Amino acid sequence: MKNSLHVDSVDIRFDGKKILSDVFLKCETSDIVAIFGRNGSGKSTLLKAIYGTIKPENLFLKINNKVITKTADVRKMVSFLPQNQFLPNNISVRNVINLWFEKNEIHDFCDDELLKPIIDNKIETLSGGELKYLEVKLVLHSRTMFCILDEPYSGISPIMIEKINELILQQSKIKGLIITDHDYQNMLNIATKLYLIKDQHGHFIPNKETLVAKGYLQDYML
Repeated sequence: MKNSLHVDSVDIRFDGKKILSDVFLKCETSDIVAIFGRNGSGKSTLLKAIYGTIKPENLFLKINNKVITKTADVRKMVSFLPQNQFLPNNISVRNVINLWFEKNEIHDFCDDELLKPIIDNKIETLSGGELKYLEVKLVLHSRTMFCILDEPYSGISPIMIEKINELILQQSKIKGLIITDHDYQNMLNIATKLYLIKDQHGHFIPNKETLVAKGYLQDYML
């Protein structure tokens, strides 16, 4: 059985300015929905509204055909990677992992060539790339039906991007994922569904060529 997240009628306004108008989005198990859009188009704003970080003027949310109105209920079923660091600086990587997972899950999570060298380090000592990789992996392995990733590729090396894409593809077998990032090529490489926010509205895009037709990409960028 596939889980389904259905977002409809999203309206968001900041300081009197309309950011999003009547936006619709759907994500199911095994979907990797890549959200494209220019800077300031409202991509991150939409993700924050779904997760409950910001309160929109209007938003209708259903998960598995059940209307969800409480943020606490959303967060039981949806995990979220924000753009900014969410882990506290004064705790070790090992302790974060111990708090995040059940004992029987820890060994498999830590069996990772990128995590082993930093497992006893404090969060504050990690490089930007190491921190981002750890946070992405934690979110992807959360016990939720859906994962929302806001700029998972930001500030990390090509090797880490490759590893993150492997994790995303692996987790998409059991979860639905929604991703936005400025690295359009890596999103195109893994996405199963394309979505564009333009002129306050959302549009499902049938193929990458349509991103050119809509003015988001140029031909040479494909």
